[in-house]
Amino acid sequence: MQRTLFDDDRCCSVAPFRSGLLKWIGNKQRVAHEIASYFPPDHGTYFEPFVGSGAVLATLAPRRGVASDMFSPLVEIWQTLLDRPAQLKEWYADRWHAVIAGDKVAEYERIKASYNSKPNGADLLFLCRSCYGGVVRFRKADGYMSTPCGAHRPISPESFGKRVDMWHRRIAGTVFRLLDFADAMALARSGDVVYCDPPYSHSQAILYGAQSFHLQDLLATIEECKARGVLVALSIDGTKRSGDLMCDIPVPNGLFEREILINCGRSMLRRFQMPGQTLESEVVADRLLLTY
Repeated sequence: MQRTLFDDDRCCSVAPFRSGLLKWIGNKQRVAHEIASYFPPDHGTYFEPFVGSGAVLATLAPRRGVASDMFSPLVEIWQTLLDRPAQLKEWYADRWHAVIAGDKVAEYERIKASYNSKPNGADLLFLCRSCYGGVVRFRKADGYMSTPCGAHRPISPESFGKRVDMWHRRIAGTVFRLLDFADAMALARSGDVVYCDPPYSHSQAILYGAQSFHLQDLLATIEECKARGVLVALSIDGTKRSGDLMCDIPVPNGLFEREILINCGRSMLRRFQMPGQTLESEVVADRLLLTY
Protein backbone atom coordinates (compact mmCIF):
# COMPACT_ATOMS: atom_id res chain seq x y z
CA MET A 1 0.00 0.00 0.00
CA GLN A 2 1.27 3.43 -0.98
CA ARG A 3 1.51 5.66 2.10
CA THR A 4 1.66 9.39 1.70
CA LEU A 5 1.62 12.32 4.14
CA PHE A 6 -0.93 14.99 3.22
CA ASP A 7 -0.80 13.82 -0.39
CA ASP A 8 -1.44 16.16 -3.32
CA ASP A 9 -2.08 13.39 -5.85
CA ARG A 10 -5.82 13.95 -5.95
CA CYS A 11 -8.37 12.78 -8.49
CA CYS A 12 -10.27 16.05 -8.86
CA SER A 13 -10.83 19.50 -7.40
CA VAL A 14 -13.75 19.94 -4.97
CA ALA A 15 -14.66 23.35 -3.60
CA PRO A 16 -14.99 23.76 0.19
CA PHE A 17 -18.48 23.99 1.66
CA ARG A 18 -18.14 25.39 5.17
CA SER A 19 -21.76 25.87 6.24
CA GLY A 20 -22.56 22.92 8.51
CA LEU A 21 -26.13 21.85 9.29
CA LEU A 22 -25.62 19.52 12.27
CA LYS A 23 -22.97 19.43 14.96
CA TRP A 24 -21.74 15.86 15.39
CA ILE A 25 -18.70 14.02 16.74
CA GLY A 26 -16.25 13.41 13.90
CA ASN A 27 -17.82 16.13 11.74
CA LYS A 28 -15.71 16.41 8.57
CA GLN A 29 -17.04 19.80 7.39
CA ARG A 30 -13.63 21.52 7.47
CA VAL A 31 -11.85 18.80 5.48
CA ALA A 32 -14.75 17.35 3.47
CA HIS A 33 -13.57 18.96 0.24
CA GLU A 34 -10.13 17.41 0.69
CA ILE A 35 -11.58 13.94 1.28
CA ALA A 36 -13.94 14.26 -1.70
CA SER A 37 -11.05 15.36 -3.94
CA TYR A 38 -9.73 11.77 -3.77
CA PHE A 39 -12.96 10.29 -5.17
CA PRO A 40 -12.83 9.34 -8.87
CA PRO A 41 -14.42 12.14 -10.93
CA ASP A 42 -16.33 9.68 -13.11
CA HIS A 43 -18.28 7.28 -10.94
CA GLY A 44 -21.77 5.90 -10.58
CA THR A 45 -23.89 6.28 -7.48
CA TYR A 46 -22.32 7.74 -4.35
CA PHE A 47 -22.95 5.81 -1.13
CA GLU A 48 -22.37 7.05 2.41
CA PRO A 49 -23.41 4.32 4.89
CA PHE A 50 -22.43 6.28 8.05
CA VAL A 51 -23.94 9.61 7.06
CA GLY A 52 -23.60 11.36 10.45
CA SER A 53 -23.41 15.12 9.89
CA GLY A 54 -23.50 14.67 6.10
CA ALA A 55 -20.50 16.96 5.60
CA VAL A 56 -18.82 14.97 2.82
CA LEU A 57 -22.17 14.26 1.16
CA ALA A 58 -23.18 17.93 0.98
CA THR A 59 -19.71 19.05 -0.11
CA LEU A 60 -19.69 16.53 -2.96
CA ALA A 61 -23.37 17.22 -3.82
CA PRO A 62 -23.67 14.02 -5.91
CA ARG A 63 -26.05 13.70 -8.82
CA ARG A 64 -27.06 10.27 -7.49
CA GLY A 65 -26.54 9.31 -3.88
CA VAL A 66 -27.66 6.87 -1.21
CA ALA A 67 -26.97 8.02 2.36
CA SER A 68 -27.85 5.86 5.32
CA ASP A 69 -27.41 5.24 9.00
CA MET A 70 -28.74 2.85 11.63
CA PHE A 71 -29.78 5.72 13.93
CA SER A 72 -33.47 6.40 13.27
CA PRO A 73 -33.73 10.00 14.63
CA LEU A 74 -30.75 11.05 12.52
CA VAL A 75 -32.21 9.52 9.36
CA GLU A 76 -35.51 11.24 10.17
CA ILE A 77 -33.70 14.60 10.08
CA TRP A 78 -32.18 13.88 6.66
CA GLN A 79 -35.39 12.55 5.16
CA THR A 80 -37.25 15.64 6.38
CA LEU A 81 -34.57 17.92 4.92
CA LEU A 82 -35.03 16.23 1.55
CA ASP A 83 -38.82 16.00 1.46
CA ARG A 84 -40.10 18.73 3.81
CA PRO A 85 -37.44 21.41 4.41
CA ALA A 86 -40.04 23.86 5.75
CA GLN A 87 -40.88 21.31 8.45
CA LEU A 88 -37.22 21.12 9.45
CA LYS A 89 -37.09 24.89 9.83
CA GLU A 90 -40.24 24.79 11.96
CA TRP A 91 -38.80 22.10 14.25
CA TYR A 92 -35.78 24.24 14.95
CA ALA A 93 -37.62 27.56 15.25
CA ASP A 94 -40.20 26.23 17.75
CA ARG A 95 -37.50 24.99 20.12
CA TRP A 96 -35.25 28.01 19.63
CA HIS A 97 -38.01 30.45 20.57
CA ALA A 98 -38.89 28.39 23.66
CA VAL A 99 -35.27 28.43 24.82
CA ILE A 100 -34.72 32.13 24.14
CA ALA A 101 -38.01 33.23 25.73
CA GLY A 102 -37.64 31.17 28.91
CA ASP A 103 -34.97 29.82 31.22
CA LYS A 104 -32.37 28.60 28.73
CA VAL A 105 -31.07 25.63 30.72
CA ALA A 106 -34.50 24.56 31.94
CA GLU A 107 -35.95 24.66 28.43
CA TYR A 108 -32.96 22.77 27.05
CA GLU A 109 -33.43 20.09 29.72
CA ARG A 110 -37.13 19.90 28.83
CA ILE A 111 -36.27 19.26 25.18
CA LYS A 112 -33.64 16.71 26.19
CA ALA A 113 -36.17 14.92 28.42
CA SER A 114 -38.64 14.88 25.51
CA TYR A 115 -36.00 13.30 23.30
CA ASN A 116 -34.97 10.72 25.89
CA SER A 117 -38.56 9.70 26.56
CA LYS A 118 -39.12 9.09 22.82
CA PRO A 119 -36.06 9.59 20.55
CA ASN A 120 -37.02 11.69 17.54
CA GLY A 121 -35.44 13.86 14.86
CA ALA A 122 -37.15 17.12 15.83
CA ASP A 123 -35.65 17.22 19.33
CA LEU A 124 -32.28 15.83 18.23
CA LEU A 125 -31.96 18.54 15.58
CA PHE A 126 -32.07 21.32 18.17
CA LEU A 127 -30.08 19.45 20.82
CA CYS A 128 -27.12 18.83 18.51
CA ARG A 129 -26.92 22.53 17.68
CA SER A 130 -27.29 23.75 21.27
CA CYS A 131 -25.57 21.14 23.46
CA TYR A 132 -22.24 21.75 25.18
CA GLY A 133 -19.36 21.73 22.70
CA GLY A 134 -21.59 20.29 19.98
CA VAL A 135 -20.74 16.85 21.38
CA VAL A 136 -23.85 14.65 21.29
CA ARG A 137 -23.03 11.75 23.60
CA PHE A 138 -25.15 8.72 24.44
CA ARG A 139 -25.14 6.41 27.45
CA LYS A 140 -24.07 2.90 26.49
CA ALA A 141 -26.74 1.06 28.49
CA ASP A 142 -29.85 2.64 27.01
CA GLY A 143 -28.89 5.34 24.45
CA TYR A 144 -29.76 8.18 26.86
CA MET A 145 -28.57 11.52 25.45
CA SER A 146 -26.60 13.10 28.31
CA THR A 147 -24.82 16.24 27.03
CA PRO A 148 -25.69 19.37 29.05
CA CYS A 149 -26.70 22.74 27.61
CA GLY A 150 -23.98 24.74 25.89
CA ALA A 151 -22.94 28.22 26.96
CA HIS A 152 -23.31 29.59 23.43
CA ARG A 153 -26.46 31.09 21.92
CA PRO A 154 -27.78 28.74 19.20
CA ILE A 155 -27.92 30.29 15.74
CA SER A 156 -31.16 32.09 14.91
CA PRO A 157 -33.99 30.41 12.99
CA GLU A 158 -33.30 32.81 10.12
CA SER A 159 -29.66 31.72 9.86
CA PHE A 160 -30.59 28.07 10.27
CA GLY A 161 -33.28 28.43 7.60
CA LYS A 162 -30.70 29.70 5.10
CA ARG A 163 -28.56 26.64 5.82
CA VAL A 164 -31.55 24.37 5.30
CA ASP A 165 -32.14 25.92 1.87
CA MET A 166 -28.48 25.48 0.86
CA TRP A 167 -28.36 21.89 2.08
CA HIS A 168 -31.69 21.00 0.51
CA ARG A 169 -30.30 21.94 -2.89
CA ARG A 170 -27.04 20.05 -2.38
CA ILE A 171 -28.64 16.76 -1.31
CA ALA A 172 -31.44 16.85 -3.90
CA GLY A 173 -30.03 13.84 -5.77
CA THR A 174 -29.69 11.67 -2.65
CA VAL A 175 -32.10 9.25 -1.02
CA PHE A 176 -31.84 8.54 2.71
CA ARG A 177 -32.33 5.08 4.15
CA LEU A 178 -32.43 3.52 7.61
CA LEU A 179 -29.97 0.71 7.02
CA ASP A 180 -27.10 -1.15 8.61
CA PHE A 181 -23.84 -0.39 6.78
CA ALA A 182 -23.58 -3.92 5.37
CA ASP A 183 -27.07 -3.77 3.85
CA ALA A 184 -26.41 -0.31 2.44
CA MET A 185 -23.07 -1.29 0.89
CA ALA A 186 -24.61 -4.42 -0.62
CA LEU A 187 -26.59 -2.09 -2.91
CA ALA A 188 -23.43 -0.66 -4.51
CA ARG A 189 -22.41 -1.89 -7.94
CA SER A 190 -19.27 -1.79 -10.06
CA GLY A 191 -18.17 1.80 -10.66
CA ASP A 192 -20.03 3.18 -7.65
CA VAL A 193 -18.17 4.97 -4.85
CA VAL A 194 -18.67 4.25 -1.15
CA TYR A 195 -17.30 6.60 1.50
CA CYS A 196 -17.20 5.12 5.01
CA ASP A 197 -16.77 7.29 8.11
CA PRO A 198 -17.54 4.85 10.94
CA PRO A 199 -17.15 5.46 14.70
CA TYR A 200 -13.48 5.69 15.57
CA SER A 201 -12.07 3.09 17.94
CA HIS A 202 -9.84 5.54 19.82
CA SER A 203 -12.25 8.43 20.37
CA GLN A 204 -15.90 7.91 19.44
CA ALA A 205 -17.36 5.28 21.78
CA ILE A 206 -19.95 7.85 22.91
CA LEU A 207 -21.65 7.86 19.51
CA TYR A 208 -25.01 6.15 19.22
CA GLY A 209 -24.43 2.52 18.28
CA ALA A 210 -20.64 2.85 18.42
CA GLN A 211 -20.35 0.35 21.25
CA SER A 212 -21.72 -2.43 19.03
CA PHE A 213 -19.68 -1.48 15.95
CA HIS A 214 -16.79 -3.73 14.99
CA LEU A 215 -14.28 -2.49 12.40
CA GLN A 216 -13.46 -6.03 11.26
CA ASP A 217 -17.05 -6.47 10.08
CA LEU A 218 -16.76 -3.30 8.00
CA LEU A 219 -13.40 -4.38 6.54
CA ALA A 220 -14.96 -7.69 5.44
CA THR A 221 -17.78 -5.78 3.74
CA ILE A 222 -15.28 -3.49 2.02
CA GLU A 223 -13.45 -6.56 0.71
CA GLU A 224 -16.72 -7.82 -0.80
CA CYS A 225 -17.33 -4.43 -2.41
CA LYS A 226 -13.85 -4.31 -3.88
CA ALA A 227 -14.29 -7.79 -5.37
CA ARG A 228 -17.29 -6.63 -7.40
CA GLY A 229 -15.66 -3.39 -8.61
CA VAL A 230 -17.02 -0.92 -6.07
CA LEU A 231 -14.56 1.86 -5.18
CA VAL A 232 -14.31 2.38 -1.41
CA ALA A 233 -12.76 5.18 0.66
CA LEU A 234 -12.48 4.73 4.43
CA SER A 235 -11.72 7.31 7.11
CA ILE A 236 -10.31 5.81 10.32
CA ASP A 237 -8.15 6.78 13.28
CA GLY A 238 -4.77 8.21 12.30
CA THR A 239 -2.57 10.26 14.62
CA LYS A 240 -3.47 11.96 17.89
CA ARG A 241 -1.64 14.37 20.21
CA SER A 242 -0.17 16.32 17.29
CA GLY A 243 1.48 13.24 15.81
CA ASP A 244 2.88 11.77 19.01
CA LEU A 245 0.41 8.86 18.92
CA MET A 246 -0.24 6.72 15.84
CA CYS A 247 -3.43 4.76 16.42
CA ASP A 248 -2.94 1.03 15.98
CA ILE A 249 -5.72 -0.11 13.65
CA PRO A 250 -5.42 -3.62 12.11
CA VAL A 251 -5.95 -3.38 8.35
CA PRO A 252 -5.64 -6.47 6.09
CA ASN A 253 -2.73 -6.44 3.67
CA GLY A 254 -3.75 -5.83 0.07
CA LEU A 255 -7.22 -4.46 0.79
CA PHE A 256 -6.28 -0.82 0.19
CA GLU A 257 -4.05 0.66 -2.51
CA ARG A 258 -3.35 4.05 -0.90
CA GLU A 259 -3.24 5.60 2.56
CA ILE A 260 -3.37 9.37 3.00
CA LEU A 261 -3.22 11.47 6.16
CA ILE A 262 -5.86 14.19 6.38
CA ASN A 263 -5.09 17.01 8.83
CA CYS A 264 -8.30 17.52 10.83
CA GLY A 265 -7.09 20.25 13.18
CA ARG A 266 -7.77 20.28 16.91
CA SER A 267 -9.87 17.50 18.39
CA MET A 268 -13.55 18.35 18.82
CA LEU A 269 -13.89 15.77 21.59
CA ARG A 270 -10.86 17.10 23.47
CA ARG A 271 -12.35 20.61 23.32
CA PHE A 272 -15.32 19.15 25.18
CA GLN A 273 -13.13 17.33 27.69
CA MET A 274 -10.64 20.19 28.25
CA PRO A 275 -12.70 23.44 28.25
CA GLY A 276 -10.81 26.71 28.23
CA GLN A 277 -7.53 25.21 26.97
CA THR A 278 -5.96 26.08 23.63
CA LEU A 279 -5.17 22.45 22.70
CA GLU A 280 -2.10 23.08 20.53
CA SER A 281 -0.97 19.56 21.40
CA GLU A 282 -4.30 17.97 20.45
CA VAL A 283 -4.16 18.20 16.65
CA VAL A 284 -5.40 15.03 14.96
CA ALA A 285 -4.93 13.54 11.51
CA ASP A 286 -7.23 10.89 10.06
CA ARG A 287 -6.16 8.08 7.76
CA LEU A 288 -7.99 8.00 4.44
CA LEU A 289 -7.67 4.51 2.92
CA LEU A 290 -8.55 3.92 -0.74
CA THR A 291 -9.20 0.59 -2.47
CA TYR A 292 -8.21 2.19 -5.82
